[in-house]
Formats: sequence, structure tokens, C-alpha cells
Amino acid sequence: MQSSALTLPIEKNASLLWKECLSIIKENVPSITYNTWFLPIKPFALDNNTLKISVPNNFFIEWIEEHYNTLINKTVGHVLGAEGKLAYVILEEKPPVEERPINTAQNNHTPTLISLKKTRNYETFLNPRYIFDNFIKGEGNQLARAAAFAVGENTGQTSFNPLFIYGGVGLGKTHLIQAIGNKILEASPDKRVIYLSSDVFTVEFVEAIQNDNVNEFSNFYKSMDCLIIDDIQFLIGKEKTQDLFFQIFNTLHQSGRQVVLSSDKAPKDLKGLNERLISRFSWGLSADVQPPDFETRVAILKNKSFSFGISLTNEILEYIAQNITSNIRELEGCLVKLLANSSLNSKEIDFDLVKKTVREVSTNKQVNISIDVINKVVSEFFKMEENKLREKNRRKEVVFARQIAMFLSKSLTKSSLKTIGLHFGGRDHSTVIHAHACIEKMLSSDPKIKEMVISLKNKIEMSVV
Repeated sequence: MQSSALTLPIEKNASLLWKECLSIIKENVPSITYNTWFLPIKPFALDNNTLKISVPNNFFIEWIEEHYNTLINKTVGHVLGAEGKLAYVILEEKPPVEERPINTAQNNHTPTLISLKKTRNYETFLNPRYIFDNFIKGEGNQLARAAAFAVGENTGQTSFNPLFIYGGVGLGKTHLIQAIGNKILEASPDKRVIYLSSDVFTVEFVEAIQNDNVNEFSNFYKSMDCLIIDDIQFLIGKEKTQDLFFQIFNTLHQSGRQVVLSSDKAPKDLKGLNERLISRFSWGLSADVQPPDFETRVAILKNKSFSFGISLTNEILEYIAQNITSNIRELEGCLVKLLANSSLNSKEIDFDLVKKTVREVSTNKQVNISIDVINKVVSEFFKMEENKLREKNRRKEVVFARQIAMFLSKSLTKSSLKTIGLHFGGRDHSTVIHAHACIEKMLSSDPKIKEMVISLKNKIEMSVV
């Protein structure tokens, strides 16, 4: 079969060979595994004796190599012959294209990366998948995203220099700041851009001291058109590293080149960092990234499930979004675990499996309860539309329902007062404190109110089981 296939056009060749591989694989794996992990793979090209196949992302490669490497090796050997090889190709919407050869005995060389980096004498450390097109916009990241996009389009020419993006763990800061670098290089491949964490910067600095080449180290970073440093808070307590970074920052800023920084806190809250650095970090724009709201969480899950090559119902997506609320990383982790539970146990993705997975990911009951769930239950109880709780409505019954919802949000979730206020029409944290105090006072004096709040709590907790 192989020799006759070689007389066909290359595209058809690849298609026929991969189709033959799939027919063998299908006979040796459960249908759910085949549909989830192998069906989304498409033939890409045949290059001599190497069949190149297109996969959605690195996650597919890692999963397949970990769980089905033996099957793949045998299948490739059977279809392509002893000299046959298989290479994975990850296709982005725009270049670069990444090729990863399969890890077989005959093919054990380092994966090839075809990108702009190959023309450079240094590594940018930018992940090509972190781009603005696949960064999900929402209320919590609107300013940060808009500022980052402006910097990516007009690096060094905006007033956002430095651009300082801050927020909690897993909210997309790294994606956003790397998207800046990728956008700059997309438009101007000759620009000098580098991304690294402050930890890596510190380690490299220590090595430079040991090798007596601090000037070379410093001049390298001073030569950048855009310097992107992640987790700048880890410079706290490292005085010499701070001093050198201060010099590099000044050189770049004074020459109109861009500095982009991220941190878990706003500049003013970085206690232990040199005051002159904090002052300079405040020169440009500081933008925070808040936990995603319900709609944004659903959009993120839709985007991720699509990239994994699976289709989930809106009911499933909304259930996960209602119960995993703290950050994007946990959302993605839940989706990955759902895929793992489905594939390893040969189970279809149904509602029972989703609930089981959510419980495994969120062992703390309080994490399972979201403000959106509380709003829904409270609105149904008071027989009013959910948006009434967010509107600037001063009707007595609406104000009371809103205060109950705020009280329950503070009691049953780990959300900050600011986050709770944002969920109720952007109200101030003092409004949440006032609402909590009012309801607490009623609970101690009115048994009916107490009974009603207990009933609502039970309804909310039952809704996330």
C-alpha cells in the first residue's frame, strides 16, 4: 500500500496514510478516546518518509505521548515502514509553526521550532500561543487588555511606559504581557523583545557576577526595544538586583523604549521594594486584572474546549463557570481534568461526570459557591429579575433583596468586598459592609429573617452539590 501511495500527490498521500493510521488506532482505543484525542488530528504533509500531522496544541501531544506512545510507534511502523517517521505540527492562526517529531526510537532528536526566534542571536522566551486574539475580554480585564494592546501596536510611543499589570494568581497576566511581545514582533520582526520572570533575571545576574561579565549582562537588557518582566514582586529583598534593574529601567525609559511589568500587587503595595523603583513603576499606567465574571468564565471555557477539540453543552459550561470562580487557571484545570476523567475511564462527558470533576477540583464547599449562583437563588426567592439586584433601584423590596444577596456573598464566598460590590452594579465596598451590618442586625432581632436566610443558604448549597 505504501509504494502505491507514493505515486499520488503529496497532500493526498498524507491524507491516505493518516487515514490508514487512524483505522488501526480506532480498533485499539475506546471510542471516547478516539473521538477526543485522535479525530481532531489532521494530515498536514508528507516529506520524504516523514508524515506530518496537525494537532490543535501541545496538550494533545503531551497526552498522546504519555498514554499512547507505544500504540503510535507500532502504527507508524506498520503503515510507513521501518524508516517511517511521524512529526506533529502545531498550527497557529498566524505564523510561527511549531513542529515536534514523535518520540520514537528512530526519531529521537530535539523538536524543531520554526519562528522569528531562529533569526535572532538570543531567545525571546515568548510563547507564540499567547496572543490577543485568544485572550478573552471581560469586565475584570478591560483596562489592562486595552492598554496592553495599545502598547503592542505602538511600543514606546504611548504614555503607558512602564505598563504595570497586577492581580491575583491565574488571571491571565502572563498571557497579556506576552501578547504584547508577540504583537510587536508580528509587526516589526527586527525589534528586540524579551520576556522573562524576575526570578530568571536574578539567577542570570548572579551568574554574571560569578563570571565577571555584569557589564555585558546589563548592556544586553539595555539593548531591548521592549523588556517584559513577569512577577516583579520577587525582586523584593534582592538589593543588588534591584540596583541593576533600576539602571536598566532608566536607560530604556529615557531612550523611549518600552518596559512591561507584572505583579501580584499594585506598585504602592510592594513593601520591601526600593522606593525609587516603586516611584518609577508609577510613571506610566498601572492596570489591575480582576477575577473573571460569569459571562467571561463561560467564554473562556468555550474557547478552551474548542482548542481541545471537544464540544460541551451550554449547560455543562455554565455549571463549571458557576462553581469554579476564583481564576482562569482553575477553570482550565477543571477542563483538563474533565478530559482526563473521560478518556481514562472511557466515559462520555455527561452532567454526572462534570459534577464529580468539579468536586475533585474544588474540594472546599465555599469555593463551589459563586456570587452569580447566590444572585440567581435570591432573585428566584424574591420573584424578581437578576438584573434588578445590579440596577440603581431604590425600591424597598429591591434594596432588601440586594442586601440579602450581598450578605450571603460575603458569608459564603471568598470574594473580596470590592469584587462583591462589582457584581452588584459596581457599588463601593462600603455599600457591602453596610448591607452586611444591616442584615446581621435583623438576624439578631427578627426570627423570620433568620429563618429566611437559613433557607436561602440551604438552597444555595444544594444548587452546587
